[in-house]
Amino acid sequence: MLVRNSELEGALRSVTQLEDRFNHRFGYPWIFLNEVPFTDEFKEKMSAAIAGPVSFGLIPKEDWYQPGWIDEEKAAASRAQMEANNVVYGGSVSYRNMCRFNSGFFYRHPLAQRYKWYWRVEPGVSFHCDTDYDPFLFMEEHDKVYGFTISLQEWPPTVPTLWDAVKEYIAANPQHVAPNNSMAFLSDDGGNSYNMCHFWSNFEIANMEFWRGEVYSKFFEHLESKGGFYYERWGDAPVHSIGAALFARKDQIHFFDDIGYQHPPFMHCPRLHSVRQERNCSCTQYQSFDNNMYSCLRKWEQVVRS
Repeated sequence: MLVRNSELEGALRSVTQLEDRFNHRFGYPWIFLNEVPFTDEFKEKMSAAIAGPVSFGLIPKEDWYQPGWIDEEKAAASRAQMEANNVVYGGSVSYRNMCRFNSGFFYRHPLAQRYKWYWRVEPGVSFHCDTDYDPFLFMEEHDKVYGFTISLQEWPPTVPTLWDAVKEYIAANPQHVAPNNSMAFLSDDGGNSYNMCHFWSNFEIANMEFWRGEVYSKFFEHLESKGGFYYERWGDAPVHSIGAALFARKDQIHFFDDIGYQHPPFMHCPRLHSVRQERNCSCTQYQSFDNNMYSCLRKWEQVVRS
């Protein structure tokens, strides 16, 4: 979990729910990361809520703050324009820091280095169903690299040149594109343009070795060199989604339909009544974002079936 001291209350809610719904059975360790040191209160209250191992880490300054080579005048003008256009987090530098960190740095943190798999958890989220099996083991045994619960469309004003940068990378490194990839999830015209579909990355169960590998590392370096995390507002959700969809096979991406999850304002609730009963779910299907016109789940399932 990437979390601030001020988010303790929401973080405790998320952690308590996931411990109750899943982790009390397995005792997996938690890692909490912050750009400033955690307070004693945060560490004490969080440690008391978790039965298993807990680590609290400080993010290195160079992994968090806007790089010195970014043209701040250009970046500031872009932020002002986005703010004027009412783009969510359009004027925020800290949000951009977070997106860049989640795109290219969290899996390099010393506390994460000892692990292969992670389940990303945000403050203030809810888990609506019991998970009585081990999703990490499921991913490992079925050769999966990336798992999601919600997919939706990105807001075009935040990523005007992202796809141009992606196409540039693909043209220079065609050997990196996986056979049987998910380009059709990202593009409706064979890769010429981006349809804005992505996996909502505030929930991810994924393999950090995939992000640490040469292909994704070079891809991230290419995006980083464009400055789009600051000159625009590139999110880690489209960046991770594009990376997974292009550099992994489509059968290596898994939709966790049986995990009930909510990050306001959107929720995923398992589609089968039998699953909702079996998993003791506290959500209903009519609340699920799967049914929303902006959901990309139907697109994803078409890709999987093709």
